[in-house]
Amino acid sequence: MFSNITFKMGITTMFLSVILILPNFAQQNLTRPRASQQASVSQRIGLTDITIDYHRPGVKGREIWGKLVPYDQVWRGGANENTTISFSTIVNINGNEVPAGKYGFHLIPTEKNWTVILSKDNAAWGSFFYDESHDQLRFITTPKAIDFQEWLSYTFDDVSANSTTVSLRWENLSIPFTIDVDVKKLVAEDMREQLTGLAGFGWQGWNQIANYYMLNDMDMNQALGFVEKSIQINKNVTNLFTKAVILESVGKIDESSKLKKEAFAAANENEINTLGYQFLFAGKIDNAMEIFKKNVEMHPDSWNVYDSLAECYAAAEDNKNAVEYYSKALEKAPENQKKRIIGTIDNLKGS
Repeated sequence: MFSNITFKMGITTMFLSVILILPNFAQQNLTRPRASQQASVSQRIGLTDITIDYHRPGVKGREIWGKLVPYDQVWRGGANENTTISFSTIVNINGNEVPAGKYGFHLIPTEKNWTVILSKDNAAWGSFFYDESHDQLRFITTPKAIDFQEWLSYTFDDVSANSTTVSLRWENLSIPFTIDVDVKKLVAEDMREQLTGLAGFGWQGWNQIANYYMLNDMDMNQALGFVEKSIQINKNVTNLFTKAVILESVGKIDESSKLKKEAFAAANENEINTLGYQFLFAGKIDNAMEIFKKNVEMHPDSWNVYDSLAECYAAAEDNKNAVEYYSKALEKAPENQKKRIIGTIDNLKGS
């Protein structure tokens, strides 16, 4: 059993330890809202995700360019820590290829053109520790005048299937630059990778990648190789017609015609109709038209084949033929379809 003296010495030691530790705790700052709050914007182009993380300072009555943000000095493009920009795949910026990754984003403002910098350092505080030797990319852009904007922001403008313009906007200036993505190449690479997994055991994936190559005018020899794998797994109207269209595109007309006959001979009405819509939704109206016409020829008693062919004519902006075939569909259609078809005909006649 401890003596009273030992107990008192222990209490004293513990008290002294607490006293010594307290100053260290006192130096820790509690989290409070920042004047320049954190923000993030993202945009997907194809399969590529682009994200910008930054902090938003306000003008607050100050003169910004050349004063608060000095000319001819590296600036973080925001407040507080690094502004960063990240890409999930390779991109192209102002004609320069940039690997996937996260980059510190800096600028050098001037009274005319600005320098935009992507740095391999992305975790620094602002631009205070910026090192030019760590640049991934530098390029020049020209600011544009805009209406007054109190809070700094980044926007994705002019978004298309393959590109977007990024703009830093603050006070009375916008600083734009363009990001391009080779979507076709990246999608094809992603499809090929998927086909090394479970998708590679089914016929559908091989047909889809063959279709993608064909629809986007890519390597037709590779497309033929892909569709052959699909046919080997399960020969059907879909992959046979895909192969036929690929053969047609490389000038092998006789082989293509023979294969189309084989494809249609083995298919039912629904399979042919589904195939037609695949081409219609892909924007290949001529191929879709050929398929829907063949379905009408093979199944003249079905209201649905006339309805689908009419829809294809409407997509081709051939309202006269669209009305004709919707009218034929109406003659054979069940009661629950007639109201829709009549409304469609009225719309086509009125346009």
